[in-house]
Amino acid sequence: MLSKKIYLVRHGQTDYNLRGVVQGSGIDAPLNRNGQRQAEAFFEFYKNVPFEKVYYTGLQRTKQSVQGFLEMGIPHEAVPELNEISWGRYEGVPMTAEENKYYEHMLERWASGDLSYAIEGGESPIIVAKRLKVGIDHILSQPEKLVLVCMHGRAMRVLLSLLLGYDLRYMDLFKHQNLGLYVLNQNQSGTFRIEKYNSGDHLKDLELF
Repeated sequence: MLSKKIYLVRHGQTDYNLRGVVQGSGIDAPLNRNGQRQAEAFFEFYKNVPFEKVYYTGLQRTKQSVQGFLEMGIPHEAVPELNEISWGRYEGVPMTAEENKYYEHMLERWASGDLSYAIEGGESPIIVAKRLKVGIDHILSQPEKLVLVCMHGRAMRVLLSLLLGYDLRYMDLFKHQNLGLYVLNQNQSGTFRIEKYNSGDHLKDLELF
């Protein structure tokens, strides 16, 4: 018997995503036209799922990505604790070869188990995990059984690790794309299992600019 079913989706494309520029929690970028079309495609594909509540972060790109469901009148709530990781001084900085080398070095540190390591001025995975736990505990404490949650790429990887009991060193096993969907089922014991992994079925006929 299910306790909760969570549709967990990443936000649609922004111009920062298109250009390969880090956003993080400090840049509140809107969806671009591609992102809007992704959101529309996701809504059309899943509009008949009887969601009881919709959650998004404190950043506009997540709310815009689920706007169709909000317009249906489904109860909704912003949960800022689910915001993206802070990338510190690298937010909004184009990913040059040098910056990419630093980024890869950071990922290697995390994969080696140095999860308290933070990019300059930013958050570490440990800090993000503690923040996300506050947000997801709030959602899990609510009475609704079938919910839609829209988040961000790195934060989703951390959250999926928390929910599925993975060591954070392995968070990059969880792939994501803009408007990629995970479906998670929680049983009565509180254990989560993945039903859909980074599904893009709703995007397969979509041609992006």
